Amino acid sequence: MLLVNASAHAEIGPAAPSRRSAFRAWSRRRPFLGGTLTALAGVEMFFSGQLDIGKIHVQVGIEGLQATIIPVLLVLLGVLAVAMPVHRIFYGVLALAVSVYSLIGVNLGGFFLGMLLSTVGGVLVVSWMPKPTDDATAEKRDSALFDESSPPLASSRS
Repeated sequence: MLLVNASAHAEIGPAAPSRRSAFRAWSRRRPFLGGTLTALAGVEMFFSGQLDIGKIHVQVGIEGLQATIIPVLLVLLGVLAVAMPVHRIFYGVLALAVSVYSLIGVNLGGFFLGMLLSTVGGVLVVSWMPKPTDDATAEKRDSALFDESSPPLASSRS
């Protein structure tokens, strides 16, 4: 019975890609690490703003609103950067600006840890570039070869 099952699996052909390899391929096409760090910074800032020290818990006025809005905005920016990598520069610059403002608005930026995470995440989101496909690089190379206005790639004269 065991040999029959093993031979049946061998006849099927190459195995389908696993979930792990499919996720890895998906995450390489996006600023995944930067978006994740930005979202984690928002979660950290949210919980640092909700801390009680003994019986002291004060959130009054605009400061209480900032302690909620800034972390939610950072989580949203991190998720949007991963979901829509085309707009990554806009989301990354907003995340950087919000992270710097969190130093004033949310408990010293989530006790500096949240601000550091969101700053690094924002920089990673802005600096991420998609890898060019083989067709695009071949197209650039071909257009450079046949474009008369551009200088030749390599000269044959010595």
